[in-house]
Amino acid sequence: MRPSETKLPNFYLKPGQIYIAEKPTLVSTVLGSCISVTMFNSRFKIGAISHGMLPLCKSMNSCAGECHESFKYVDCSIRRMIKMFNTYGIKSGEIEVKLFGGADVLGSGNVGNIMSVGGMNIETALKMIRTKGLNIVISDVGGLCGRKIYFYTHTGEIFLKRLEKMGKIDLPDQRIVKGVY
Repeated sequence: MRPSETKLPNFYLKPGQIYIAEKPTLVSTVLGSCISVTMFNSRFKIGAISHGMLPLCKSMNSCAGECHESFKYVDCSIRRMIKMFNTYGIKSGEIEVKLFGGADVLGSGNVGNIMSVGGMNIETALKMIRTKGLNIVISDVGGLCGRKIYFYTHTGEIFLKRLEKMGKIDLPDQRIVKGVY
């Protein structure tokens, strides 16, 4: 079902937030250099999505729940989502992971040896996902343009819109099924 046709509750995920759902919800967010990681477990029909703005948190206590800004960091968001899945007894191999965003929307590229924020977000997400023993089933990252994604929390399904420069939405929804796009 296309996002415009759903009767599910809608939630707009802002930068620096995560959303964890036990009940069917359609979550949407807009990404530029930010990263969204989605996680889904088919046994419990539980979904989670993050909107990380920056790669790494500098605080040692952030993931322990003492930092009020931890979800704006890619590393903390992934840790928190995994921790939530673990409370249900869900093992890493049972979590379907998808990764989106990390565009170089300013078109600055990697100047000298300095990676763009989008590139650093991608690198951090990939490292965290590998380190935690998770596998990515779908990835649509990098490039120069942003994305708008729609995440069905009860199925793990994703619809994606590519954004042109200046935030114009030009292309139709694309159902993301399997693989790297």
